[in-house]
Amino acid sequence: MANYPSDEPPYRSQHRSTPTPSSNRYLPPLHDDHDRRTQHTDDADARAAAAHKVTVTRAAALRSREMGSRMYGLVHRAATADGADKSGLTALTWPVIANFAVDAAMAVALANTLFFAAASGESKSKVALYLLITIAPFAVIAPLIGPALDKLQHGRRVALALSFGLRTVLALILITNYDSTTGSFPSWVLYPCALGMMVLSKSFSVLRSAVTPRVMPPTIDLVRVNSRLTVFGLLGGTIVGGGIAAGFEYAFTKTAHLPGALFVVIGVTLVGAWLAMQIPAWVEVTAGEVPTTLSYHDHTAPTRSSLRQPLGRNIITSLWGNCTIKAMVGFLFLYPAFVAKAHDASGWVQLGILGLIGAAAGVGNFAGNFTAARLKLGRPSVLVVRATTAVAVVALLTALTGNLFVAAFAALVTSGSSAIAKASLDASLQDDLPEESRASAFGRSESFLQLAWVMGGALGVLVYTELWVGFTAITALLIPGLAQTIVSFRGDSLIPGLGGNRPVMAEQE
Repeated sequence: MANYPSDEPPYRSQHRSTPTPSSNRYLPPLHDDHDRRTQHTDDADARAAAAHKVTVTRAAALRSREMGSRMYGLVHRAATADGADKSGLTALTWPVIANFAVDAAMAVALANTLFFAAASGESKSKVALYLLITIAPFAVIAPLIGPALDKLQHGRRVALALSFGLRTVLALILITNYDSTTGSFPSWVLYPCALGMMVLSKSFSVLRSAVTPRVMPPTIDLVRVNSRLTVFGLLGGTIVGGGIAAGFEYAFTKTAHLPGALFVVIGVTLVGAWLAMQIPAWVEVTAGEVPTTLSYHDHTAPTRSSLRQPLGRNIITSLWGNCTIKAMVGFLFLYPAFVAKAHDASGWVQLGILGLIGAAAGVGNFAGNFTAARLKLGRPSVLVVRATTAVAVVALLTALTGNLFVAAFAALVTSGSSAIAKASLDASLQDDLPEESRASAFGRSESFLQLAWVMGGALGVLVYTELWVGFTAITALLIPGLAQTIVSFRGDSLIPGLGGNRPVMAEQE
């Protein structure tokens, strides 16, 4: 249940009982006098338009205006559906889209700098140094984010806004140190700023997971809420934002010799910081929350002074499976860049290799989220086990064949399985935990998922750039994770205290 203000239900029930012509039941009804004025205005516009000769340019402009209006209406209805505008979910949706757009714009900026700007050998060393410096410190930072959220009793909106504001500063530092002659940045500026961008992006994801349960509309569950946020982020942030960033990068590089994608980063981060502060104030309410813990102690008498909520068997199983899949996601995010650069080919061929795997991953991600929002997640841990098995199988298949198209298929299956497994984890967290512990569980689980992503990414940096070698290495990491997932599902554990040797719904300790 969302944390609405105490005086909100009468207001919502009053509007809910009033029929409206909009798909959003919370929108106020249109009055008759407004309809008459609108009709009169439309008639006048029609007569004025008929008085002029319709040219091709004018017809195209009117058509574009009409399509833009329809598109805005479609996005607005989707963002405010199911009472999302009143619960605060709509207000959270826009910063999520902004975060996806910033990540996409940074990928465009760094791809142009690191992968295609220099000779093959030099660029490969640059990429290796960048990735190592980027992911190694985050492996230490990620486990600290979840416990920090439990202590952050107020100021979560400020923390979300700060994650955008600091990225604005980092983008400004990169722009001011840009060398237009070489089209690159000094190493002492590029790598720390890239690290900061990644840490702030991951921190936003963890913060968003902790805030989401507080803005959940009462008519839908957390699985559909998270799927909706991901789909909005992919469409509005990654696709639209990344396309705009690519256009700015091309235009600014050719005309002004400036990193155009970074100017998009500055604009989006400033807007994102403002949007984060528009999230309703009730996300700050943490009274009565009980932090979660991974450990489980049987027959432990609860003490009211320091309550902890252990995670049940289904949640632990889902968490192990999701971490295993997330390692594969991190591997696929970084390893194809090395494979592409290892080929003695032009930048366009390398871009084609990355585009093939990236497109497969994008399609799989969208299809997985679309499917997860419509699945009946009655036994979510079973779905997680199946998804983890599918990912391990396609990784092994790619290791045996060493084929690029099989690797693209592996990316497709991994992205789709990741979305379905994450939805199953969300379902377990919602069903098996009391409401006062869900926010803490979401924040902590997201921290572990980000850490698993870092482990997979680190393996993609260190392993040799032959497909069969790289996928053999990641398969060797996935198989123990799959084994621990299956054993946890059966109520046991390969690692004492961190498996499914606990009840499905554990009591507070």
